Amino acid sequence: MTGYDAVVYDLDGTLVELDVDWDAVAVDVREIYHRADIEPPGDGLWGMLETASDVGLATDVEAAIATHEHDGARTSARLAHADDLLERSLPAGVCSLNCERACRIALEEHALTSAVDAVVGRDTVETWKPDPEPLLATVRRLDADPDRALFVGDSARDQQTAKRAGVDFEYVGEGPSGV
Repeated sequence: MTGYDAVVYDLDGTLVELDVDWDAVAVDVREIYHRADIEPPGDGLWGMLETASDVGLATDVEAAIATHEHDGARTSARLAHADDLLERSLPAGVCSLNCERACRIALEEHALTSAVDAVVGRDTVETWKPDPEPLLATVRRLDADPDRALFVGDSARDQQTAKRAGVDFEYVGEGPSGV
């Protein structure tokens, strides 16, 4: 960890494991498309989210996903890197594909709020990972430079985000998992 001025963590799969049945979330989002008589762009949840604004369903789709995330944050499991977060003296942030409120709920549930100086979720800025802007926004909120920050995550999407942002990256485990 030496050589960095700040560390940013992904949330789900890195600090906590949200208690979310993502298949059930996809079913709920697919139902929003069907009620609007719009053919979903496929069965994938993130594809449906990405397309939602193009077909006028962004608010409803985001609300459905966020509801599941809020509930899952309340019953999430704390992971080992949460302890690492508490032991670090560097400014720390969270950059997540989950909505910001779910991130904050999970941090509160696991007594991590005091160790986090910035939280950027899917709905905090105009884009989401793997676009670099959410990570760069988190780094800016920590008053750090991208080349002096480390992003810790669990997915290939996290690694791609870091690369695009010019931020060093470290996997929490053996390699990519999840979204």
